[in-house]
Amino acid sequence: MKVKKQKVSPRQKMINLMYVLLMAMLAMNVSSDVLNGFTLVDESLTRSTENAGVQNSTLYNSLGEMMAKNPEKVREWFERANSVKAKSDSLYIFADKLKERIAKEADGENADHNNLVNREDLEAATFVMLSGKDKEGAKLYNAINDYRDFMVELVDDQMHKDMIVNCLSTEIPKGNNVLNKNWQEYHFESMPAIAAITLLTKIQNDVRYVEGEVIHMLSKKVDMGDVRVNQIKALVIPTSKNIVRGGDFTAQIILAAVDSTQRPQIYVDDTLLDTENGEYSVRCNNTGDYALNGYMLVNDGAGVQTRYDFTQNYTVVEPTATVSASLMNVLYAGFSNPVSISVPGVPANKISARITKGQGSIKSDGKNGYIVVPTKIGEDLTIGVTARNDEGRDQSMGEYAFRVRQLPDPTPFIEYKDKDGNTQRYRGGTKLSKKALMSVDGIVAAIDDGLLNIGFKVLSFETVFYDNMGNAIPRISQGAQFSAQQKEMFRNLGRGKRFYISHVKAVGPDNVERLLPTSLEVIID
Repeated sequence: MKVKKQKVSPRQKMINLMYVLLMAMLAMNVSSDVLNGFTLVDESLTRSTENAGVQNSTLYNSLGEMMAKNPEKVREWFERANSVKAKSDSLYIFADKLKERIAKEADGENADHNNLVNREDLEAATFVMLSGKDKEGAKLYNAINDYRDFMVELVDDQMHKDMIVNCLSTEIPKGNNVLNKNWQEYHFESMPAIAAITLLTKIQNDVRYVEGEVIHMLSKKVDMGDVRVNQIKALVIPTSKNIVRGGDFTAQIILAAVDSTQRPQIYVDDTLLDTENGEYSVRCNNTGDYALNGYMLVNDGAGVQTRYDFTQNYTVVEPTATVSASLMNVLYAGFSNPVSISVPGVPANKISARITKGQGSIKSDGKNGYIVVPTKIGEDLTIGVTARNDEGRDQSMGEYAFRVRQLPDPTPFIEYKDKDGNTQRYRGGTKLSKKALMSVDGIVAAIDDGLLNIGFKVLSFETVFYDNMGNAIPRISQGAQFSAQQKEMFRNLGRGKRFYISHVKAVGPDNVERLLPTSLEVIID
């Protein structure tokens, strides 16, 4: 990585100045006091490196404690810190082994690089770092570059990137005295053993310093992704506020934290919600199942915006009230009785009904009601109602008993069109125009009492006319249509004359044939 020229820290300036000054004095062939100076610098760097190592261990221990308490939150940064430690220790140990080899090359097998005897040896560093097949100098050069690039990738801000690059730079000064040397030749060729060891100690010190800076930043990032809050609230979020007797009240009890100084951006269906406290309201004009979908944008401690999606299902039902009169709970046998069943707060598609007692059938009408057909007169029929709650569990809403009765007898009448084309039903007792009478084909029968409107099939009936002597003249029709004889009698009727329709036989939807007890008096207008 190319070095970017930046201002270095005071610490780095001090170390670089001391090292350059000693190198310059050494190049001037000064006395052994210069070598003592390298020894003093090496001892100072060693103490500084040890102190940095202690501080770094404290940071690692702190991360380890946080990992034990909250592994889900800390694991990413803990693993990165471990990789930093492994990489740093590898380069540190490599530099330490090079110091030992240079010391042994200068003082023999029992050498101690912390107490070097032949400090002025000019061949030891050259042999270890530049000669032989190992070429340790080139390995060190590559190791420093690799370590520097690895550490730069772990930090975000440019200031720390520049600090790492400058602290671990492997570029050599540009000048006439360089003589096209590479980095390892520039630092280790014909260099006194004590100077080479001091340089390696400086590299170790730089490694621990950079390691500490990176670990410190990783420790800060553990909490940097958190959302800052300054208010804590206890909230109860129920699955439903309407609970049917026998059902379960279910709710989440949570601790909610908010930042009153920074409100999140709330979007409902990609539309920004313009509200201070997050309240949302929508008018529900249609019944059915719906979902509230959206997301929130929240800034964390690092200023990074994070998206949190949310969804909430809800059901809109008709405003209903079930009212029944206890004396009118009657079903008619053999007839398709329409029955409306509703449970407040529960949509129709989550309600089911069945016959639990008595004989008959029940089925949905395909809308929001049911058709009940009892089969046995005089026996009560009981309907059980079940509703499915929000947890998907079927719950009994109770059982409702109905008395089963036979359909009442219908009323016979003549159905005709008035002058405006409206259908009228003539039930007798008033005058009927002869024109209207001649326009109809027969009679009909139905239950038409304002509550029920049930048609019956007329099987036969009888008309009775009276002559001038008061003699009754009956005419029978097989079916609902007027016979030809009856039609002929109608034509001969004058104004004010009357006749009677009686002995009407009819059958209803319950398939019960009955003789109607009522007769119809027709007065000609």
